[in-house]
Amino acid sequence: MTTEAAPTVFIIDDDDQVRAAIQGMLKSVGLRSQTFATAPEFLRSQRPDGPSCLVLDVRLPGINGLDFQRQLADAGLRIPIIFITGHGDIPMSVKAMKSGAVEFLTKPFRDQDLLDAIHQALDRDRVMRHQSLTAREREVMALVVSGMLNKQIAGELGTSEITVKIHRGHVMHKMKAESLAELVRMATKLDLSPG
Repeated sequence: MTTEAAPTVFIIDDDDQVRAAIQGMLKSVGLRSQTFATAPEFLRSQRPDGPSCLVLDVRLPGINGLDFQRQLADAGLRIPIIFITGHGDIPMSVKAMKSGAVEFLTKPFRDQDLLDAIHQALDRDRVMRHQSLTAREREVMALVVSGMLNKQIAGELGTSEITVKIHRGHVMHKMKAESLAELVRMATKLDLSPG
């Protein structure tokens, strides 16, 4: 199992204790995380390639979370965001959600609420990655997860077995799946029924 496939939760909060508490909670459920005190620190970091999401404090030094959300979108960095704040109001949460945030939690929040939002965000990121598959790769993925062998898929699609192997490799790479079982699990979450 390479580290690439493991999802990563990025936490940006200027409060050391909040970062440590969230990181500790994530570690206890087996989720990998990286923490940052500021938005520029996050942008300068080497981020692993795999499903990810961002737990983002609304009030940050230099730039607020909502402005940072817009900056990321403008830069084409599509990462699901969960906002956390000690000073939230309705207009702020509406703006965040309208801009695509997965969740907007006010401190103190329950660990379970944050975990649920993180799992939802990671699933959303997997779906976005799935959408980067070509139409043919999606077809191959659906047939692979239905249990067909490469030779059978080649027959079904009227192509060569080597072409199927290439598409299958692309699917495994793009979906960050380490095994067929993992790919089947992802397909189930994405509700990918062959058809």
